[in-house]
Amino acid sequence: MSFQDKSLTCADCGATFTFSAEDQEFFQSKGYTNEPKRCPECRQARKAERYGSGGYGAKRQMFPATCAQCGKATEVPFQPRGDKPVYCSDCYRQTRVSR
Repeated sequence: MSFQDKSLTCADCGATFTFSAEDQEFFQSKGYTNEPKRCPECRQARKAERYGSGGYGAKRQMFPATCAQCGKATEVPFQPRGDKPVYCSDCYRQTRVSR
């Protein structure tokens, strides 16, 4: 089947974007039957919204905590619940080695 570039309108921002013949071929190879509703920029923004900024180097949410071993203020990538000790990175490494 021969594909031709199509101009589509983004459902989010209303901008016109090109659904290229190459993209159409890719969509068909994946079994997709619908054309994209969003322009590439809005699709990327929606993915970032849904999955976070993702990827390596992405900033994750950090929570303040006090190390149970040395008492130093630290931040951890999870919400401390209070039922288990939380360690700073130095003390955590020490406890991991001693196990």
